[in-house]
Amino acid sequence: MSAIAGTMLMVLSGCAIPQLCCPQPGPAMPEDFNGKSSAENTAQVGIDQFFNDPVLTQLIYEGLASNQELKIRNQEVQIARNEILARRGAYLPFVSVGARGGFDRTSRYTPLGAAEDQLFYPGGGRFPDPLGNVGLTANLFWQVDIWRQLRNARDSATNRYIEAVEARDYFVTRLVAEIADNYYELTALDKRMVFLDQTIEIQKQSLQVAKAQKEAARGTELGVQRFLAEVRKNESQRLIVKQRIIEVENKINFLAGRYPQLVERGQWDYINLDSQVLNVGVPSQLLLNRRDIRAAERELAASGLDVMVARANFYPQLNITAGVGFEAFNPRYLFDPGAFIANAAGDLVAPLINKKAIRAEYQSANARQLQAAYDYQRTVINAYTEVVNRISKVENYRESVQIKQGQVTALEESVNVATNLFQNARAEYVDVLLSQRDLLEARTALIETKQQQLSAIVNAYQALGGGYLLTSGGTTYADIRCLPPEMLSTMLPMGEETAVPVPGDENLPVPPSEDSLMPAPLSPATGSTPPTGPTPAPAAAPADMSLLPPASIEPVMPVSGPVMPTSYGKQEPLIRLQVPPETKTVTPVVFENTLREPH
Repeated sequence: MSAIAGTMLMVLSGCAIPQLCCPQPGPAMPEDFNGKSSAENTAQVGIDQFFNDPVLTQLIYEGLASNQELKIRNQEVQIARNEILARRGAYLPFVSVGARGGFDRTSRYTPLGAAEDQLFYPGGGRFPDPLGNVGLTANLFWQVDIWRQLRNARDSATNRYIEAVEARDYFVTRLVAEIADNYYELTALDKRMVFLDQTIEIQKQSLQVAKAQKEAARGTELGVQRFLAEVRKNESQRLIVKQRIIEVENKINFLAGRYPQLVERGQWDYINLDSQVLNVGVPSQLLLNRRDIRAAERELAASGLDVMVARANFYPQLNITAGVGFEAFNPRYLFDPGAFIANAAGDLVAPLINKKAIRAEYQSANARQLQAAYDYQRTVINAYTEVVNRISKVENYRESVQIKQGQVTALEESVNVATNLFQNARAEYVDVLLSQRDLLEARTALIETKQQQLSAIVNAYQALGGGYLLTSGGTTYADIRCLPPEMLSTMLPMGEETAVPVPGDENLPVPPSEDSLMPAPLSPATGSTPPTGPTPAPAAAPADMSLLPPASIEPVMPVSGPVMPTSYGKQEPLIRLQVPPETKTVTPVVFENTLREPH
């Protein structure tokens, strides 16, 4: 009869499970990036080799060690890790030990009280009134995981732990790109200041010539005032650029987790800064290199397990309870053999009527699984689109920079010619004024285009999945995340591959157990058809992708932690060069073509 009853419970519980819908398959991943592919992949190049700038690399290291948002992401990883331990304990028996004590007085004018008044305890004597009760017991409760409901919940938590790690690592790649992007914007603003200073100096010389011509009755006050107005306009613009430099410096300081202070930067020709051709690899490598895709994959696997957890609610649950201990009315009899108590029971319970709540949760779990499947497809398409857009932007802006350099060269010659003619009274002041204005505008446009090109290079590196490897030898952020900022310079010297300690609390993909269900890469059976593509090319030696020529200046180990400065601009910077580059303030007497002859 018991077997028949259990069978009926399972049949009646499972016959009303609603049917679920499946996600529509996503588009197949192309075999290349609009005709571009390579055997090597820039994502496998470490940031020290890719940027090849000790100052920038040190800023990135400090950001990885001190950025507050990254520290928040690390704690989210720990929260997800603790959820695994909580889920793991749910399918094991719960054992509790406790002691209790109290008393009870029953009215003698009730059947229970009248009966107790006539009772004697073993050994003779009446029970005291009020009647005491002390006990020491050990109790067990165990929900037998027949349908793997609790273990599936544990494995779902494991996938979400790995998802939290991947989301954290994706933030690392974006943090690296953002620091580098702002660093190059800062150097672009420095170049604008150089051009503004040169233009102001040339215009001041033209102003003196205009005054001399006026005194010699060869010119008018109009030319003097026009040159003076142009000088004042550019001096005002210089202050605006100076303010922007302060804001970008402080943005870098914020990303590095420190208070506003001066930011050191390398001394090199900004306009001629470039990288070699980016190696894009093949699109299928994005599934391994992009951390956001890997996080979406884990969320899809976890949501599939959540559906299985919700489905188990339709089936009977077997709960076992048991307890042993000692109980007596007086503590001196507590450990007497006659005071021993024990109990055991088993419940097989299944929902029979009013299962709307269970059905709703089951269908909601399926809807969340569909959301995860479509989010995975969207993430893959977005990653592929980012790579195509940014690689194309790198190439087009590189060609645009070359064309604008030709424009600037022609305008520089026109400024020289106009200035010589004006000084010899063979040209009007308007010709000089317009040529100088056109040159400054062309230079500004050249700098902005160059900044966009460098930004595209950095963002293409990030879009391919780069920025997580600190060195091309395989050192990652997970290897150094527990190290303080002052140790990074000694653990990760530029141009060397150094073994670093691995934190012990990140080696937990899944709690070890015989019944653990290791989350595997997605397959069509998981609920979504991941984009397909050619087999990733075997790892090859990374190419030289540096943005800068090899540097000869080694960074100095930064001082500890952010210090509250007493005033901005007076605090010693955390990042210093061991051998400060020589800086000279040059006031040109004649116009210098700094683009064609970089210092």
